[in-house]
Amino acid sequence: MYRTVTRSIQVTVQPSFVEDDSSPGENRYVWAYTIEIVNLGLENVQLRSRFWRITDGKGRTEEVRGVGVVGKEPSLKPGESFEYTSGCPLSTPSGIMVGTYQMQTESGELFSVEIPAFSLDIPNARRVLH
Repeated sequence: MYRTVTRSIQVTVQPSFVEDDSSPGENRYVWAYTIEIVNLGLENVQLRSRFWRITDGKGRTEEVRGVGVVGKEPSLKPGESFEYTSGCPLSTPSGIMVGTYQMQTESGELFSVEIPAFSLDIPNARRVLH
């Protein structure tokens, strides 16, 4: 599990390898990740957009931007949380994801919230150190 807090917004990520959707012989590896966003602050906020930087095991990077998450722009009052699950396919058996959410206060102020970097690794994979 990976966790970070930015400006009283806590983001927790739990990645998992999806073996049934993966096909290593065809260089297709799929991960699911569940994210919980908790408003630990004193003001209402709304998630407006997301930004991801996905790096595969060969160092190739892809950037993804979009409105909301899983088709929603959740609003969180103090103490409330929102959880969703999404996925990421890669052509290598490992990778890293990191990103940010853009949040908005009721007064219209926009601010960025860190999504902690998390690794995408096949369970029990042989590790090679260089």
